Amino acid sequence: MDLVREWTARKACALQHALRETNDSFAARLGIPSRTVVSWHQKPDLVPRKAQQQLLDVLLERATASERARFAAELAEDTSAAGFDDSSASGHVLRVAIAVVANDHNVLMVQRREDNGSTSWQFPAGMIKPGASAATTAIRETLSETGVHCRVTRHLGSRLHPITQVYCEYLLCEYLGGEAQNMDVVENVSVIWTPSDRLTRFIPAETIFPPILDALEVRNSE
Repeated sequence: MDLVREWTARKACALQHALRETNDSFAARLGIPSRTVVSWHQKPDLVPRKAQQQLLDVLLERATASERARFAAELAEDTSAAGFDDSSASGHVLRVAIAVVANDHNVLMVQRREDNGSTSWQFPAGMIKPGASAATTAIRETLSETGVHCRVTRHLGSRLHPITQVYCEYLLCEYLGGEAQNMDVVENVSVIWTPSDRLTRFIPAETIFPPILDALEVRNSE
């Protein structure tokens, strides 16, 4: 196959598989965030943005003959391409560290851009790389996304997220310093502190990990 008329997330993942790339290395070759590749695996029918389509075109054009052959085979085996498992490519189970950063009675939030053009409010988060800890990842991603320095005070637990189906580690963090600002304008629209008792105005209560609400309620009562 020498031409893709329109890329879908499934086709992009098929190309990734054909190139024998991990999520991180595939994202690096495309010059996009790793979390975008993760979202392609989660939503195979998603249509990447126009700029991402062009990047995929270039990557396919530069592929070797054997890589193109593998890509065509991946597309032919649609069920295999649709069910491509991230853990087999990366060599580890995909885990994400979620930082619940509290400052007095406020909690840090980021407004994330979604691939479909919409936005959603979330806590600072990042993928836990092999050999890294959830705590280190939470601190690092909070700083890189928001400019806020924090320290982990408690591990709140873990779960398979009900919407993204990604394994999440939740960490309660204490604000140390720094002005909250949008440090990643490509991925995020804005960064704010919001009163923790108004958290459900930003994230539906039914999707919030219950220990988060419990921990914030305890802080508010202190």
